[in-house]
Amino acid sequence: MKALIYTGPEAMAYRDAPDPTPHDGEVLIRVESVGICGSDMHAYLGHDERRPAPLILGHEAAGVIETGPRAGTRVTVNPLVTCGTCPACLAGRDNLCPDRQIISMPPREGAFAQHLTMPEANLVVLPDHVTTDQAALAEPIACGWHAVRLGLASLDTGHTPRALVIGGGAIGLGAALSLTAQGITDVTVVEPNVVRRRYLSLNCGQHALDPAALDGQLFDIVIDGVGYEATRAQASAAARPGGVILHIGLGQATGGLDIRRMTLQEITFIGTYTYTAQDFRQTAQAMFDGRLGALDWVETRGLSEGQGAFSDIRKGVTDAPKIILRPDS
Repeated sequence: MKALIYTGPEAMAYRDAPDPTPHDGEVLIRVESVGICGSDMHAYLGHDERRPAPLILGHEAAGVIETGPRAGTRVTVNPLVTCGTCPACLAGRDNLCPDRQIISMPPREGAFAQHLTMPEANLVVLPDHVTTDQAALAEPIACGWHAVRLGLASLDTGHTPRALVIGGGAIGLGAALSLTAQGITDVTVVEPNVVRRRYLSLNCGQHALDPAALDGQLFDIVIDGVGYEATRAQASAAARPGGVILHIGLGQATGGLDIRRMTLQEITFIGTYTYTAQDFRQTAQAMFDGRLGALDWVETRGLSEGQGAFSDIRKGVTDAPKIILRPDS
């Protein structure tokens, strides 16, 4: 098969790769749509020791089952594979499974390829009206859905909450859409890139601002979809007393949090990693029901054009929150 392979910092090669072979309980999937994630960019820049080159990246996938009794069925893929038997899995917190694996990280190759193998339990069947480009958004949106669910469960307020999302990429936009779908109507997104900010306002129906325009406003829920020192500092300053910060982004490991203010104002900080299997299914159903909008905020390119897509994201010249790559048939 053909695959887009990460070969070193800022280097991707479109070339032949071995065809994957399904193990027991797995099926072969023909990948039709796969998104470029911020963690893929992190690896591409050489900043993720968990993803050593050479490696097939990509974990936001949708396609068609090619083996087994459900061959021909269109599906979206939950890329997080867990054991199902540990205390975390049995408690419904399978995203914390100590044996968890995710495609695009050894030992599992990713979805920037013509084919992928996955356990059948990780697949959600698509209704006819949902395209695979839309379905590939289930994974990034599920990250925000999971964070919002955790945040609402921990928030104690006597008024209608206000929410702030830091970052206007797919994670941030997915979090904003998840906030609305879960009942929060006052949502602001801050995004420093003027091209992206304009796209969010005009094409995604978001109240999108430059970070400088916040001017001291406080919010009950703050979601950091970026995870850099500067965005954590912004989150620390923007959370109201008694509020909650939900940290999704993995851009930078340390710095930024104002621990003194968070302590004095009893601000809750929750690190949120991916999603549970139930979160993923709930996100997919919300997409299918139209509760997450038109899901038309993507740009599509061929998988063979992947190097250029990564380069354009690196340069900050793409306006759509998500680039979807389509493997060549």
